[in-house]
Amino acid sequence: MTVSIWGVGTSMFGRQPARLPAQLAWDAIQEALEDAAVDGVDAAYVGTVFGAPGVAQRALSGVGITGIPIITVENACASGTTAFHEAHAAIAAGRYERVLALGIEQMSTLFDGPITPETTDSEQASGLLLPALYALSASRYMADYGMTLSDLAQVAVKNSRHGSLNPRAQRRRAVTEEEILSSRPIAEPLTLFQCAGLSDAAAAAVLGHERRDDRDVAIRASALKSGLAWDQASKHVWGFDVVADTSAIAYAQAGLGPDDIDVVELHDAFTIGELVTAEALGLAAPGQGASLVRSGEASLGGRRPINPSGGLLSRGHPLGATGLAQIAEITWQLRGEAGPRQVQGARTGLVETMGGGASGIDGNGCVVTILGG
Repeated sequence: MTVSIWGVGTSMFGRQPARLPAQLAWDAIQEALEDAAVDGVDAAYVGTVFGAPGVAQRALSGVGITGIPIITVENACASGTTAFHEAHAAIAAGRYERVLALGIEQMSTLFDGPITPETTDSEQASGLLLPALYALSASRYMADYGMTLSDLAQVAVKNSRHGSLNPRAQRRRAVTEEEILSSRPIAEPLTLFQCAGLSDAAAAAVLGHERRDDRDVAIRASALKSGLAWDQASKHVWGFDVVADTSAIAYAQAGLGPDDIDVVELHDAFTIGELVTAEALGLAAPGQGASLVRSGEASLGGRRPINPSGGLLSRGHPLGATGLAQIAEITWQLRGEAGPRQVQGARTGLVETMGGGASGIDGNGCVVTILGG
């Protein structure tokens, strides 16, 4: 049974401390319902990491959606796409006809800096926050493959250029390599402009059975895995294995391979994350992720653009909303509705979201979705 995306919507992205999480969600839900041309759904799956108890019910009741099953999920940065994955599975199993997947996060009132790990984890005791973990990955990658600081910065150059074309993005200015490398150090070798900013936003999608509507976007595959224990047994940096394993399942479900993908939205919370993830997805050989950026292949106008939205680096990273914002972007791209950042001729797109934070695990969870085709 084919499951399709009927409609998508998002709020604006950025620090919006004066807006309640539910208010952000109303923007996304109303746009998604109007886009889907429906006035209600049979169930809702809501992804959020730091949302208060009942945030999903408050958000939905505010747009008149009550009396249905509402399921809230938390899976770190992959919370939104986990909600999407479960919505897809519920429709495919015949449980519901129309389902809303929603992601919400209001972070600007909760954090002034990096998100701190769970206090019982060893990372917290050692000060190894996520920027430091990604910085260690970057240092290891540089040692293994000869990557340079310039290679890292070029990821942010590309994504800031894309983000300058996205009216909903938090950072809407193209920045130079010099600006990136001279911005405030966060965790060596990563600087401020190489890290996604704290953001507030919501994003939503309405899913349903296949309709006779040429604006609906088919879901070819949706795969979800949690990471294995991460120790000296893995030869890769943190997060590589869970992305590679999850994408292998998604490619098999879709009957496609990396060369069949036209456009990609992947989890670039830090510049090194885009390079490692592109390789884990099979878009480049190990150690060759930077070549995708240098060659222009990953840029708008290139063979297979990566993060035409500007990615997390430019759009912002409101954890629960991120995955569904990626889904919305690929939906717009496959419909030809992405405006100045449109990938010409895009027919098949891939979304990857990976969330981490649990001590000793190679990622709390990863979702890889393939759309269109």
